[in-house]
Amino acid sequence: GEVLEAREATTRLPPASVAKAITSLFALEKLGPGYRFTTRVLATGPVQGGIVQGDLVLLGGGDPTLQTDQLGDLVARLAKTGLKGATGRFLVWDGALPRLSNITADQPAHVGYDPALSGLSLNFNRVYFEWKKANGDWQVGMDARGERFLPEVRMIGAKVVKRESPLFTYDQAPGREDWTVASAALGKGGSRWLPVRQPAVYVAEVFCTLARAQGITLPQGEVVAARPSGTEIGRIDSDPLTAVLRDMLKFSTNITAECVGLTASGQRDLAASGRVMSDWCTARLGMASSFADHSGLGSGSRITAADMVKALVQSQREGRGLKPILRDVGMKDDKGKAIKDHPVKVLAKSGTLNFVSGLAGHIVPPGGREMVFAIFSGDPARRDAVPVALRESPEGGEGWTKRARRLQVGADRTVERAA
Repeated sequence: GEVLEAREATTRLPPASVAKAITSLFALEKLGPGYRFTTRVLATGPVQGGIVQGDLVLLGGGDPTLQTDQLGDLVARLAKTGLKGATGRFLVWDGALPRLSNITADQPAHVGYDPALSGLSLNFNRVYFEWKKANGDWQVGMDARGERFLPEVRMIGAKVVKRESPLFTYDQAPGREDWTVASAALGKGGSRWLPVRQPAVYVAEVFCTLARAQGITLPQGEVVAARPSGTEIGRIDSDPLTAVLRDMLKFSTNITAECVGLTASGQRDLAASGRVMSDWCTARLGMASSFADHSGLGSGSRITAADMVKALVQSQREGRGLKPILRDVGMKDDKGKAIKDHPVKVLAKSGTLNFVSGLAGHIVPPGGREMVFAIFSGDPARRDAVPVALRESPEGGEGWTKRARRLQVGADRTVERAA
């Protein structure tokens, strides 16, 4: 608990994705390390001759990690039982979590790290957009690809338009999403993941496509508000929460943080959920920080380095710390390159927004004193001045981030010597 070094340790700054470390502590206490998200298939009537005498239901359980390959394997298991279809409807329920069109309104519409939230998600609520120029014309496609399954997606379309800017435009209608893309930015071909804004409709289409390939015929999915009841005939269980959080901390997946945080708080919007986590931080960890969401993507959250250190120290002392699931970011040289086989481990979570950078975690030397650290840098006014359309790569942002990371490297090595 001894403070070895501090500079402006009580300055409140945006935590960026370092907020996911606090979300992890919050969720582990509220849900437990063994908690699993479950996606179910129900039948509202008996199955006779492979046909459900009633409706087939896809019931979301808030799993942010569900992938196309898992859905394809589920359909294959259903087909092996002899399932061929249903006399009634194909119903889809995503009400386990609130339906939110995005995490924050202050990001460009086309960035894949700011998708919709729902109780039923797939591929982190992203769709794969691919384009190629051939014979003077553009060929474009949308799919929900996994490693082993490649279902085409038709409810989301894209059109290449001859223009310099904007790079993307987006429009939607119930059950339909449409993008236009500036031809000047595409070159001869390429691909990228685009966010999905109506995830339940997206998952329903992919499920139907995968089912059809296995000989199961279903009508178009119908998203319903009330939770249907029925007999479970298939399911997908996520990994335990500890494993889900380990991947979230490693890959910094925003949708995972938000779905986990919303599940832990039980709230129906992100602002209320963030307040519940903030209150928990005050009561449980003695922090005076405030959170607008659980991923750190929005600009409204504030934390101090002193509070971040306090949370890490206290949770570790109580035997519920994050050391086992934090990524070893390694000790780095003056250019920011990891030093191979360095004896000191740096188990940490990083975070980056435009003109905001953070790093916090544990410094574990081979012997002697273990340390906890938090480093936050930020220029919130400069970040807020960037037009939303330019926030994917603002002018000056890359250089600012590099300087912030060099500062983090230097600070870590200073504290290492203090051991």
